[in-house]
Amino acid sequence: MPVIAIVGAGPGLGAAVARRFGREGFSIALISRSQSKLDSMTAELAAAGFTVSGYAADVRIPAALEDALARAEAELGPINALQYSPLPSREYLKPVLDMTPELALEAFQFSALGLVHAARTVLPAMRQAHGGSIILINGGTSVKARAGVAGTSVAFPAESAYGEMLHDALKDEGIRVSQLVIPGGIPQLQLANGIDGIADRIWDLHAVAGPFRTMLIPLEDGRE
Repeated sequence: MPVIAIVGAGPGLGAAVARRFGREGFSIALISRSQSKLDSMTAELAAAGFTVSGYAADVRIPAALEDALARAEAELGPINALQYSPLPSREYLKPVLDMTPELALEAFQFSALGLVHAARTVLPAMRQAHGGSIILINGGTSVKARAGVAGTSVAFPAESAYGEMLHDALKDEGIRVSQLVIPGGIPQLQLANGIDGIADRIWDLHAVAGPFRTMLIPLEDGRE
């Protein structure tokens, strides 16, 4: 049974993606900081008939993130799809003149370095299998910096650059690396098919090779 690991799993998009991949026969590994929230999510998904486990880890702590992914692989099997989508702290959304070096470093660890550690953990099995996918979920500051949202404006582009380099380096090995940019809060976007429509787009990114970056909607001024 194939496995998807969702880093930054929450009851909104993470749960929708879990259900979408679960319907395709995937086992589901949920990773986030709160074990109690993971327990609630896993219980709900398991009750719906999905094979799912939760693993608590903070993406800013490399050993914890790598251990969570390794435990998921040991318990569920090799990871075929990785979604990297931890929700940035509100501290990372401060104006640029309020951003300290310490906060910039933490945002960088959260986004870019977290992805590096996660990718390096799952890639050996993907490369051995000659297939798999890594999907980044980012806000609009990954494409256009905003002085009022300094932390992600610094960190998301670095995460994007690493992802795009992986896309170029791995495409001939059958491994798809892609980024879905969601410019703004999902509820405020008022999408026709809602969060389940976004989960469908993420499934397509896993299933079909394409360009590195996909915009959920066109980027507009004022959207994060």
